[in-house]
Amino acid sequence: MSDDAVVGAIRELLARAVERLDAAGVPDEALATFTTPKRVLLVQRKPVMLPVGRVWPLGVLLLGRDGSLRATGKITRAVPAGYPGYQSPGVEVRRGYRAAAHAGRFAEGDTVNFDTEPIDVEALSDSSSPLYLDGGRARVRWNPTHPAQSVALDSYLADRVGLLVDPPGN
Repeated sequence: MSDDAVVGAIRELLARAVERLDAAGVPDEALATFTTPKRVLLVQRKPVMLPVGRVWPLGVLLLGRDGSLRATGKITRAVPAGYPGYQSPGVEVRRGYRAAAHAGRFAEGDTVNFDTEPIDVEALSDSSSPLYLDGGRARVRWNPTHPAQSVALDSYLADRVGLLVDPPGN
């Protein structure tokens, strides 16, 4: 299979996944960039998350409404951060992320994905990407350190989209 045919097949799989998720009314999540504004008149502005789109979470992949793919990064909620508890540095970092998302233009309680990496389906030779080519077939790996633990993209999408369209217990 030529590279163009592989890319075309991947794009077709992604387009069908978007159609299925959209037709089923599966809610999507916000995609944002985390920015720290520059100082203004010697006052350091607080970090904020700026919206850049909407995505569906599919495990290690995020699928955009336009058929784009991103590797899952960090996730938070757009809720008031609350007061500092000084319990641990990790708790305070997560509190800062919630505050930055709340300061952004997101609906209250919206799930916000950030620090994600775009995946270029036309250049899948990057070994660190969760999506890669193996023998002319697109595969998804859960863990970059264990490439043998991977699944074909078509099976992966069928499984993950199926879980969102028809969740267990419904």
